[in-house]
Amino acid sequence: MSGHSKWSQIKHKKAKADVQKGKIFSKLIREITTAARIGGSDMNANPRLRTAVELARAVNMPMDNIERAIKKGTGELPGVSYEEVEYEGYGPGGVAMIVRALTDNKNRTTSDVRHIFEKYGGNLGTTGCVAWQFQPKGVIAIPRVDADEDKVLAIALEAGADDVKTEADSFQIVTPPENFELVKNRLKEEKIEWSSAELTKLPQTTLPVDEKNAEKVLKLYEALEELDEVSQVFANFDIAEELMEKFSSNV
Repeated sequence: MSGHSKWSQIKHKKAKADVQKGKIFSKLIREITTAARIGGSDMNANPRLRTAVELARAVNMPMDNIERAIKKGTGELPGVSYEEVEYEGYGPGGVAMIVRALTDNKNRTTSDVRHIFEKYGGNLGTTGCVAWQFQPKGVIAIPRVDADEDKVLAIALEAGADDVKTEADSFQIVTPPENFELVKNRLKEEKIEWSSAELTKLPQTTLPVDEKNAEKVLKLYEALEELDEVSQVFANFDIAEELMEKFSSNV
């Protein structure tokens, strides 16, 4: 969990710069459009859409953009249909990675992902080569300054969370995917606010990465996330905090 938690904090800092570039908006529009196409426009009945819209609001995306993306997904407005694809591979030092993408051109995206893996010393693998090392989970981060640890723990576990971990500046609630919305709803009822909430894939075990490979692994991770078509990247690295800060760019 340590690698995921620390990288999540760094990504949160990066998000501020990415909003200015419009990168987060374009990724979220893809996700909102796809979620609406698959599950419809009713956010009460479509948890994936609700989560995507919450993320969009968190980065101050205008409601007009959100509504247009939903209408494109439901067919009320013309738009592009995105295909969901996942790629699996290995980074430097044997780090296992899964790349989730939403694309309107699978051949182009496959070529781009393969190129990035090769550029940073990794290799794209076959379907199933690393998936077994990860478990689907929900992760909700609550700033420690805003919440009582005992209360968060009690509410989360009662609502069906697997675990609550105390990090340097946040409580990380880990849930089974099917209980993700239940836990969020209970927190909302108790007026406990979260800084981030996402459905993700957590590694069952993490792989320590030394200084020799840390920069390459992080550059590979960052380059994959920079692709417009890529919505999420999952990895099982465990990199020391000082190396994470040292080699993560644009923070």
